[in-house]
Amino acid sequence: MPLDHESVAPPDGVVAPRFRPPAGASSAAAVSLDGEWRFRLFPHPDTGVDRAEPGDGWDRLAVPGHWQLAGAPHSWPYGVPEYTNVLYPFPVEPPHVPDDNPTGEYRTTFSLPAEWPDGGRTVLRFEGVDSWFQVALDGELLATSHGSRLPTEVDLTGRLGPGDHLLAVRVTKWSAMSYVEDQDQWWLSGIFRGVTLEHRPDGGIDDVRVRADYDHTTGVGTLRVDTAAVVAAPGAVAARVAVPELGVEAVAGEELRVPVEPWSAERPRLYDVVVETGTETVTLAVGFRTVSITDGVFLVNGRPVKLRGANRHEFDPLRGRAVTPERMLEDVLLMKRHHLNAVRTSHYPPHPHFLDLCDRYGLYVVDENDLETHGFLDEGWSGNPVDDPEWTDVLVDRVTRMVRRDGHHASIILWSLGNEAGGGRNVRAMADAVRGLDPSRPVHYEGDWSSDHVDVYSRMYAPTEEVALIGQGVEPPLERANADARRRAMPFVLCEYAHAMGNGPGGLADYDALFDRYPRLLGGFVWEWIDHGLTRADADGTLFAAYGGDFGERIHDGTFIADGLLLPDRTPSPGLRETAAVFAPVRIDARPDGTLLVRNRYAFRDTSHAELRWTLHRGEDELATGKLDLVLDAGDEAVVRPPADLPLPEPGEAPVWWTLRAVQQSPDTFEESWLEPGFVLGAGQLRVVDRAPLPAPAGRVTAHPEGGYQAGPARFDARGDLVALAGRAVHTFRVDAWRAPTDNDRAAGGGQERSDLENWRHAGLHLLAERKAGVHVGEDGALEIDARVAGPTTRAGFAARYRWQPVTDTPDAVDLLIDVRPEGRWPQSVARLGVVLVLDEPRAMDAGVRWTGLGPDESYADSRTAALGGAWRHTVADWQTRYTHPQENGARRGVTSAVLSFADGSGLRVDAGEVTVGARPQDGVELSLRPWSDDALDRAAHPHELMPDGLLRLHLDAAQHGVGSAACGPGVLPNAQLHAAPVLMRLRLTAL
Repeated sequence: MPLDHESVAPPDGVVAPRFRPPAGASSAAAVSLDGEWRFRLFPHPDTGVDRAEPGDGWDRLAVPGHWQLAGAPHSWPYGVPEYTNVLYPFPVEPPHVPDDNPTGEYRTTFSLPAEWPDGGRTVLRFEGVDSWFQVALDGELLATSHGSRLPTEVDLTGRLGPGDHLLAVRVTKWSAMSYVEDQDQWWLSGIFRGVTLEHRPDGGIDDVRVRADYDHTTGVGTLRVDTAAVVAAPGAVAARVAVPELGVEAVAGEELRVPVEPWSAERPRLYDVVVETGTETVTLAVGFRTVSITDGVFLVNGRPVKLRGANRHEFDPLRGRAVTPERMLEDVLLMKRHHLNAVRTSHYPPHPHFLDLCDRYGLYVVDENDLETHGFLDEGWSGNPVDDPEWTDVLVDRVTRMVRRDGHHASIILWSLGNEAGGGRNVRAMADAVRGLDPSRPVHYEGDWSSDHVDVYSRMYAPTEEVALIGQGVEPPLERANADARRRAMPFVLCEYAHAMGNGPGGLADYDALFDRYPRLLGGFVWEWIDHGLTRADADGTLFAAYGGDFGERIHDGTFIADGLLLPDRTPSPGLRETAAVFAPVRIDARPDGTLLVRNRYAFRDTSHAELRWTLHRGEDELATGKLDLVLDAGDEAVVRPPADLPLPEPGEAPVWWTLRAVQQSPDTFEESWLEPGFVLGAGQLRVVDRAPLPAPAGRVTAHPEGGYQAGPARFDARGDLVALAGRAVHTFRVDAWRAPTDNDRAAGGGQERSDLENWRHAGLHLLAERKAGVHVGEDGALEIDARVAGPTTRAGFAARYRWQPVTDTPDAVDLLIDVRPEGRWPQSVARLGVVLVLDEPRAMDAGVRWTGLGPDESYADSRTAALGGAWRHTVADWQTRYTHPQENGARRGVTSAVLSFADGSGLRVDAGEVTVGARPQDGVELSLRPWSDDALDRAAHPHELMPDGLLRLHLDAAQHGVGSAACGPGVLPNAQLHAAPVLMRLRLTAL
């Protein structure tokens, strides 16, 4: 066979695609070849290395693994990772790739174990190799293969005798197949999944096809197992199939009908199905379930389900796509603990063990083909393999290998033909191949908007307005009436939405409300699960999460790889906690009439496993507790209110909240391994007593002996500048309307011509400066300071009046009334409206903060479902969210009081009185605390570059702009936008 990594042909010399049982499920012998292999990297595919070269003296490289990460995090001996999202990092001239094409030569020596059975066949299996490779044994070339995230098997039968054998594998970084593997991820090469040697006994089970349906009207499951023998042994009989737990047996090819408990993501019931011949036994974990579509509604076991999921790339910050079983389990348990019920395997079939875990723990799966050709988009899809007959066999081979490998998994409810690969004739070819192998599952492909060849209508990042139209079936029609009618009869899924890049996603709750409202809407998958920050060390040895450009790549897409609900080390971001609250299976939401709506959003379970516990609390004081006697059937809801005889206290320093939580009482069989004590299935609350209003200040400003004015703990110079507060020097105090931009702020979304950041910079918000217009003492003794705050090059600005008045009965307190009026034209949004106070504090990171308001995590106007009113504690260090790419973070909404405790034992208390934006009253202020400036936050490329500068910054905002999803999707929705408007804020500052 010639060395031809530019060939457009299916793999050669390989075993036909087949089912393979999970590790340990077969009685047949198998041995892993994972471990250290000998390795050398060459600049070109024509390495000149003989296939019989043993590689003595070569380097050692871990298999599975990627050669670019061999020395991570400190060195990169075999080249660096490269990240591009859409564009190919090489000239687009398919099927050709550059001559400079790093190629790895792998060598390992093995021998068959002494107990290896005689007869039968011996198969060498590769679970994943990126991107094109050749396999040779003892110097003889046997196979050429590709399909990086798909298995390849090579038959070694008759070639393995006593003694050692040399296995040689040649792997190229680029190949013709790189054109169809342009997924949004790091380009990483090598043997990155496991390699095994497997015995296939004569008369053994070469292939298995499982069909396990469930009839929800009768409760009967129908099981049919079809098998193919490796080599039919003389006198062989058909394989026997048994389900020991059910006490039933059959011959392969026969149907078993028996009452069963069905499988669902909520109750992932599995049965051991034993398939046995005289020479091999395979035990499969099988779930009975049926997927169907009726009247445009997606059903599992006859009931509508909503997919609340995420797109998951395989990723580890040190190992890339060479993900361990422990990491896979961590992902699945994190998803379950944050109320996700679905995962899309973007954009390739995952390691098969991940699907085993989805079966066991309960996640609906969209299994996606290893196909993306996004780089052809810029050329109008000219030359796209998906519309090229030369590529038909290759693309059909890929979906065939996926379906054959994964078809027995109950968790898989949709097959996906690929992602962002345009349209063309090969969409039909792939869809036909999938249906020929498995007609029981619907077919998905987002690139087919006409939905000619698929069974569900799919889109990415459609705005909520369009999703609402689709839910009602009144979206704009297609030109072809028959195609339009067919599409309108389909369920609709957002295969990607709510882009979770940096601080976000915003607006998730708006989408989720639409999913609940319209039966046609199947739900969607947040983009994406995890930031792909690769761990590397800087020159000082400090470890950090690297993204595009951090390895000196000439072409890269920067921070766009950091767009997940998890930080690279799998720390849940505030976005994941927001997702958990929005996706909660028992939703508890406040209604305008002062009641709570409790909804059971399970499709198959009542709420008898959950206890509805309530707490009446003010600040850190728990005033009363109790339980509600309420059980809801699947899909039911009820309106609840605090007990009529609940004694409510008089207004005091903090609001009084009635908080209701649905708490798991005790896990059942399906939950024991992942539920934690007190696991919360949903929470909501009512504010039943407002905070008492702040008393009038009534004190008088005095002259300071050194000039200027004194108002309680606040000192001013003669110009009216605040120079000291609570014994600490003040560096800045003024109106502010700027924030360090989020990733979403930097992009134009929702049809905007310019991003929010561009609009804000155009208005000069990043360069605001204050001019004092006058200072005097009023008749009532208050110090009144008039000022104007504006940026350069514009007439637009803010007229501000600060009114400072000592508090009569509290000499260490001062009352501040802030009146802000926008002037000039403000056609676009502003980042925030409030004041910034910068205090001298050398140990700002160590300062503690206690606050009453929403918490414990950050919250913004369009990402606040997870925030609950109460009393919370943090340090300033813990207050910061260390996003992979630094940006605005840490705001807490609805703060009515906050107490700062400094390292020297002193402190400052901030109480919020009346706050309004325009005519809208606000619940307290939005508070942010930073040990570095917004400019430093904006300039930093990575969190470890942010260093405290001896100052503590308090942002006290009447309101802040939402965060949206504009980095890839809609911008901030109108209900969370902030526009220039009059602001009135009353604050009380007390030295402690």
